[in-house]
Amino acid sequence: MTLTELRYIVTLAQEQHFGRAADRCFVSQPTLSIAVKKLEDELGVALFERTKSRVQATPLGEQIVAQANLVLEQTAAIKDIADAGKDQLSSPLAVGAIFTIGPYLLPLFIPHLQKLASKMPLYVEEGYTATLRKKLRNGELDVIIVALPFTEPDVVTQALFDEPFVVLMPHDHPLAAKTAINPRDLDDQNMLLLGEGHCFRDQVLATCPNLQPSLEDNSGRIRTAAEGSSLETLRHMVASGLGITILPASAASTSLYTPHVLVTRPFTEPAPSRTVALAWRASFPRHKAIDALRKAISDSRQEHDGQQ
Repeated sequence: MTLTELRYIVTLAQEQHFGRAADRCFVSQPTLSIAVKKLEDELGVALFERTKSRVQATPLGEQIVAQANLVLEQTAAIKDIADAGKDQLSSPLAVGAIFTIGPYLLPLFIPHLQKLASKMPLYVEEGYTATLRKKLRNGELDVIIVALPFTEPDVVTQALFDEPFVVLMPHDHPLAAKTAINPRDLDDQNMLLLGEGHCFRDQVLATCPNLQPSLEDNSGRIRTAAEGSSLETLRHMVASGLGITILPASAASTSLYTPHVLVTRPFTEPAPSRTVALAWRASFPRHKAIDALRKAISDSRQEHDGQQ
């Protein structure tokens, strides 16, 4: 039994598909399949139930996968302790960011981080909050950038900044005549929102509850983009005239479209917003790396705000 085999079965249990699990582990599908079968033979039990369309952990397999997760977390902690004795700014830092933050924040702070820690390259990954949470726990990521609230045992969170939401619309939309948008102004609009699984969708519906469809509401006001869609996809659909949408301010400030095509309007006070934060394992020993990342983000936002 090896740590590699344990990582394989944990990943396979998450993906429920040999091909996707192999891609995540950076190995071929046959390699992963053989390793899983070898571990099953060694243990003398079936860890997974295999069908043509799905791979699912058996009841006993679920218990073994859960224990494997704990082993991987402890292994990551051992590596963290060892890393504490090294130069904290001379090895790669694995950073995760949710889809609605990464594309807009990373280009701002990476140049600043290079000045602060030129020998510390970043491994960057974007994903859903739930996915980043798991990878942070098992040591695949060192620190993640998420939106609060975010709670996880033995994980430290620190707020970075608050970011208001804005409404994005075609330049000739009737609401463009307003200087600020009241959330009730959106009640009769065709709204475009991210698909299920995006925390930003949940935040928008929480701050603008009138957009939440009810069982009696068949008006179809909310058109949900295909699952996995991005804020850029929503922007393109707004430009095509399909509807209007809500964006975090950072996403609204970067666009290939001119003001003659798309415009944004703030909300009336109290404006809906989100809090962006860092999260890292409490056992993670590279405190200087976290400090450098936090300062790079702070400096980049100050510079960006000063250019607005």
